[in-house]
Amino acid sequence: MKPSEVTAEWLKQQSFTLQNIYKPPTIEGVVYKQLNPIPDGRGDLIELWSSAWSDAANFVQPTHCYQSGTDYGVVKCWHLHEVHTDQMTVTRGKIQIVLVDIRTDSPTFGHINSIFMCTEKPAILKIPAGIMHGWKCLSIPEVLVVNFQSHPYDPKDEIKFPYNTVLTDVWEPKNA
Repeated sequence: MKPSEVTAEWLKQQSFTLQNIYKPPTIEGVVYKQLNPIPDGRGDLIELWSSAWSDAANFVQPTHCYQSGTDYGVVKCWHLHEVHTDQMTVTRGKIQIVLVDIRTDSPTFGHINSIFMCTEKPAILKIPAGIMHGWKCLSIPEVLVVNFQSHPYDPKDEIKFPYNTVLTDVWEPKNA
């Protein structure tokens, strides 16, 4: 099934399985790479992108880059892309990103990965086309996300669904 054929009704009929949040992502094609902050007496430096990662770490060469801010407590979801790959990192704050494999031909179809990213433990996350995803800001006042996309932005490749279509219970924090 092509991402453009996915409907809210179809999503509601699917069975999804949340994977262990303390283990690496299980969804085929998703790549999570810790970044290496280098502190010194003047501050620190974090390499956000290197073309060497395209081959060595299975990232794609970006052609479009942007920064997005999300206010505390806001959930931005659900969406997916038919063409482009997202590759994102957090430059300020803390975020929960939830990935859902809805690719019917994928061996990890139905897997849900919940990934926490923050400035204290910098990383970059590759989200291939066809993976439904969204995020929630967990830090005050906001989170800043930088996205290194495989293709320039095209609104026709932004397939969106309301945040409450499915999986409304995946968001943290969960108060016990």
